[in-house]
Amino acid sequence: MNTRKRCAAFSLLELMIALGVAAIIATFAIPAYRAHVMKAHRLEAAAAVMRAVEFVETARLAQTADGGNAVVLSGGLEQAPSNGMAVYRLAVLPESTTNGGYAIEAAPVVSGAMQDDACGTFVMDATGLRWNHASGATVPLDAAQSAACWGGRN
Repeated sequence: MNTRKRCAAFSLLELMIALGVAAIIATFAIPAYRAHVMKAHRLEAAAAVMRAVEFVETARLAQTADGGNAVVLSGGLEQAPSNGMAVYRLAVLPESTTNGGYAIEAAPVVSGAMQDDACGTFVMDATGLRWNHASGATVPLDAAQSAACWGGRN
């Protein structure tokens, strides 16, 4: 009786087919994942601007009585996300003739993940007006593009 055991292993052809399938899946999965991460960063920036506006409004109300100095963001409000590595830096812009007293700006960190994002810088002023400036652009994005950025649809 001949009882030779046969080795159970993958052949080279089976391995190449498996690698090909993995490459095809990665071709679609990696860009979708990147788009999801960028959307999450944009929504985090928009939420950080809203938190900063709330902070500035509260601080301005407190300063009205005692005539305090300019409001400075602190306690994690100066970056988005508030903990960990910053993707956006927030700043309070001074009063101008059109912004109602102040504006909050969330600009992408220069060497960060969002430096080349189409939405660019998120801005909201004291009147509630929201818009975006693309990186290096001199004019803001149009209303539909800005709404898409703020709503996470871009």
